[in-house]
Amino acid sequence: MNLLGKFLILMASLALVACGSSSRTLNSSIPPDPTYKVGKPYKVSGKVYRPAADPYYDKVGLASWYGSKFHGRKTANGDVFNMNSLTAAHTTLPMPSHVRVTNLENGRWLILLVNDRGPFVGDRLIDVSRRAAQLLGFEKKGVTRVRVQAVKGPRGELPVQIQARKEPPIKKKPALEMVSVEPLDRIDKVEGGKNIYVQIGAYADQKNAERVVDSIHHISDTKIERVDINGQSLYRVRVGPQPTVELAEIILGRILSLGHNTARIILDY
Repeated sequence: MNLLGKFLILMASLALVACGSSSRTLNSSIPPDPTYKVGKPYKVSGKVYRPAADPYYDKVGLASWYGSKFHGRKTANGDVFNMNSLTAAHTTLPMPSHVRVTNLENGRWLILLVNDRGPFVGDRLIDVSRRAAQLLGFEKKGVTRVRVQAVKGPRGELPVQIQARKEPPIKKKPALEMVSVEPLDRIDKVEGGKNIYVQIGAYADQKNAERVVDSIHHISDTKIERVDINGQSLYRVRVGPQPTVELAEIILGRILSLGHNTARIILDY
C-alpha cells in the first residue's frame, strides 16, 4: 500500500473515533448538580440506610441537635455546616431538600434545609442545627419528639396527600420559656410600653422592600414603614407587633427559614 493510501485509512479511523466520542456525549444524560445527592444504600454500625426521594415523607420520631463540634466542617453534600443556620441531617432524604419539622412538645415548627446525613444514634429521626433547636425550643432538653414532613421548597408547601393526614397529638403548651437565639440579641423580658416586632430589614429601594413583603406575608401580617435614618429615607419591613417574645421567636424562625438572615427581634415604642 502506498503512502497516500495509508494516510487516507488513518484519517478515516480518526473520524470514526471522533464520531464515537461525539455520540457518547450526545446520548449521555446531563450530569446532575454536584450539590444534589440522593445516594446509594449504605451501612453504619450494622444498620443499612436506603436514601430515596420521597415527596410524601411524613414521620414522627425523635430529634436531636448538633453544633460547635461540627461547625465549619463539610456536610455530606459538600456544604459547610453552620450551627447558626437552619439546616438538618437526615439518613435517607435527598440533599438538599426541605422539611417541615414540628416540635410536638410545644407546637413550634420550622422549615429546614436537609444538607447532611445522620443521626446515627438509636432510633432518632433527624438531627437539626443548634439554631433550629433553639427556635424549636428544645436546645436545653437535647432531644424532643417531632413530626418531619417533606415540603416542596423553602416556603414550606405541603403536598395534598400530607395535608390530608391526621395531625399527631401535641402536648399541652408549657409555661412561657424564653429561648436564647444567639448570636442575635437576647431578649429576656419586655419592659412596659414596648412593642415586640420581627424586623426583616431596612431598604433604600421601596421595590426591594415590597419584594420582601411578598415573600413573607403568608407567615404573618407584614408592613412597610418609611423612616429617616441619618438623613436617609429607608423602607423598613416589620412583622408585628407580637403579643409575646415566644410568638416573635416562632415567627423569626420561619422567616429565617426563607433565607432572610438579617431578620431579628426588636423592641420599640
